[in-house]
Amino acid sequence: MYFDDIKLGMSVEIAPAVIEKEKMVAFARDYDNIPLHTDEEYAKTTPFGKLIAPGVMSFMSVWAKYLEVDFFGEELLAGKSTKIEWLKPVYADDVLCGKATVTNLVKRNPKNGLVEISIDAYNQTGALVLRDVTEAIVKCRAV
Repeated sequence: MYFDDIKLGMSVEIAPAVIEKEKMVAFARDYDNIPLHTDEEYAKTTPFGKLIAPGVMSFMSVWAKYLEVDFFGEELLAGKSTKIEWLKPVYADDVLCGKATVTNLVKRNPKNGLVEISIDAYNQTGALVLRDVTEAIVKCRAV
């Protein structure tokens, strides 16, 4: 979708992402190897009471499902930035669903514009667990 066709407030639903315990722990061992994510006995002593998923892994699980929507198609040129805010813990076997909404549009030049997408992800009980704001550079229609 070209920048010119995108409207403020446009949104898409994001399919569910299941946080599988084996993948969660493997990701943690590779990229966020702290006891809160990898040691069940230690995790029991924390305020969470059990292992929690690494925040980046939680986000990437939702992001992968968002990419399946292919919102921009071939008109996507590049990502510019992302900001993730983690609001609630994510546990093994949680199911995260979300919604991606266009929250800002800035035409940069005749060739492309900046599209801000805000993603809210919720667990199976409806709790908002993370919010992400990503900026993408998207082609404009040729003049």
